Amino acid sequence: MSDLLERLRGRGWRMTAQRRVVAEVLDGEHVHMTADEVHARAVAKLPEISRATVYNTLGELVTLGEVLEVSTDRRAKRYDPNAHRPHHHLVCARCGAIRDVHPTGNPLADLPDTERFGFTVSDVEVTYRGLCPECSGA
Repeated sequence: MSDLLERLRGRGWRMTAQRRVVAEVLDGEHVHMTADEVHARAVAKLPEISRATVYNTLGELVTLGEVLEVSTDRRAKRYDPNAHRPHHHLVCARCGAIRDVHPTGNPLADLPDTERFGFTVSDVEVTYRGLCPECSGA
């Protein structure tokens, strides 16, 4: 059973076959799929699952705070089940592959008071960009 499934069970989330399949598809490290990719994988496990059900389930998971909605560029939103461990993203500028990264330090503290313009800063999103090994030929 995945960490996501365990968290959802712990919350008492009603686990229908469709919801279970969406959660299973999202299981794993460095998972950042679009809703259409989630749907395609869910259909392979449960052929009768509809696109609307996948979108609705993803929306519920985001609202619950169990999945993050990630927008790293002008491409489709992606869904990240790593919602409970602070992290940033490393994105390939060519193919769009995304990896979770956990750099040391506190990016919130790195913003000097003179650059806060009176804001009370509560969150930081950092996106590193480059070429993945496949796109760079490394």
